[in-house]
Amino acid sequence: MISRQEVKDPKRRILTACVQMFIERGFKQTTMLDIIKEADVSAGTFQNIFRTKDGVLFALVEFMFDNQFAMARGALGGQDGVFVYAVETALQLAITECNENLREIYIEAYTQPELAEYICQKTSEENEKFFKQYNKDWTASDFYEADLGTGGMMRAFMTRKCDKYFTLQRKTERFLTMALDAYHVPEEIQTQALNKIRSTDVVATANAVLKQLFAMLEMTFDFKFSRNE
Repeated sequence: MISRQEVKDPKRRILTACVQMFIERGFKQTTMLDIIKEADVSAGTFQNIFRTKDGVLFALVEFMFDNQFAMARGALGGQDGVFVYAVETALQLAITECNENLREIYIEAYTQPELAEYICQKTSEENEKFFKQYNKDWTASDFYEADLGTGGMMRAFMTRKCDKYFTLQRKTERFLTMALDAYHVPEEIQTQALNKIRSTDVVATANAVLKQLFAMLEMTFDFKFSRNE
C-alpha cells in the first residue's frame, strides 16, 4: 500500500487516475478535464508535472514493455531466444485483439516519436540477445536499425484488425515470418517457432497475461479496475 505522503503527492494521483482511465475508457477518450478532476489537481499542477497526457502514457508504456518479455518467458516456462520473441510477439498481437483500449495504447506507443524511440531502444537490446547468433557481425546499431523496421511492421499489423479472412493466426505467422527473415533466422528454427505458436492457445494465454498485467498495475498504482476481463 502507498503511504499518506504518496497519497498527497499530485504526481502519484495523476498517474493513478490516468492509468486507470486510459485502460478503462481509452487514451483518446480520456480528456485533460477528466484527469484533473479524477486526480484532484489543478490544470497548472498537471502541466507542470507532465505537460500533456502523453507524458503519463510514457509511464504506462514503460511499465508494460518492462514486463512483457518476463511474461513471455513465464508463458514458455523459462525458455529463451527465438521462442521468447515469437511468443512475446504473438501475445502483443493477441492482446490488441482482446482489448481495444490496449490496442489504442500500443498504436500510440509505436506512433509517438519519443515512445517509439523508447520501444526501439528497449526491444533492440533484447533482440540482440535473441538473434546475435545468426548475425555475428552485427553491431548494436544494426540491431537498432532492424528494430526500426520490425517496429514499423508491428504498428501496421496492430492497426489492421483481424477478420474472418485475416485471422489472428494468419496475422501472427505473417509478421513472424517477415521479422525472423529480417534477423536471418534459419528456416528450420522459424518452422519450430511457428509450430510453437500453433500449439499454444494464444488467446487464452493473452487473457491470462492481461489479468496478470492488470493485477500488477493495480498493485503498482494502488487502485482497482471497475472490471477485469
